[in-house]
Amino acid sequence: MEFIDPKIEKYAENNSTPESDVLAQLNRETHLKVLKPRMLSGHLQGRMLSMFSKLLKPKRILEIGTYTGYSAICLAEGLDSDGVLHTIDVNEEIESIAKKYWQEAGVEDQIAFHCGVASEIIPQLNEKFDLVFIDADKSSYPAYFDMVIGSVRPGGLIIADNVLWSGKVVEPVKENDTDTKALLEYAKKVQNDSRVENILLPIRDGLYVSRVL
Repeated sequence: MEFIDPKIEKYAENNSTPESDVLAQLNRETHLKVLKPRMLSGHLQGRMLSMFSKLLKPKRILEIGTYTGYSAICLAEGLDSDGVLHTIDVNEEIESIAKKYWQEAGVEDQIAFHCGVASEIIPQLNEKFDLVFIDADKSSYPAYFDMVIGSVRPGGLIIADNVLWSGKVVEPVKENDTDTKALLEYAKKVQNDSRVENILLPIRDGLYVSRVL
């Protein structure tokens, strides 16, 4: 489902800071060689993630769901000079693509890639995060929120991607649609949590931005 008229989206892209050459190359390679290229953050969302990061100037970022490393580059653009971005993905096959472009973007030394199950890795990190980006298996979103909320400093952000799920969140839910059910649960959980203030942005497939109080 397209939430914004393609002409409006193109106008927005044309009036936003463009992708770097490295990000544009990564965008192209992902679409040519990797399954489900729609999972890539892309131009507008990438610039928004970069903007959030630059405003926060984070020392520690957690990304749950690496894919081909596009969003990690965008988030790393705002890292403090001694900052670190921890990114987790269960698919080890994407690591070579991601690391190639992290190196080209000059951020490889600030990114720690963890391959494995996020729910097992997160408790081992023992970090206080300034920004958390959730973009992995949708059925685990509520659990991820519970796992990270206590590790985000006041004023930090938790950003969840795909929360509109192609519009399925406002349609009748099929009994076996566990992903949509989990995203609905995530939205309800976050909206009712007094530890955060929230805004759901209808950008691409929906970004839910929560600021920890």
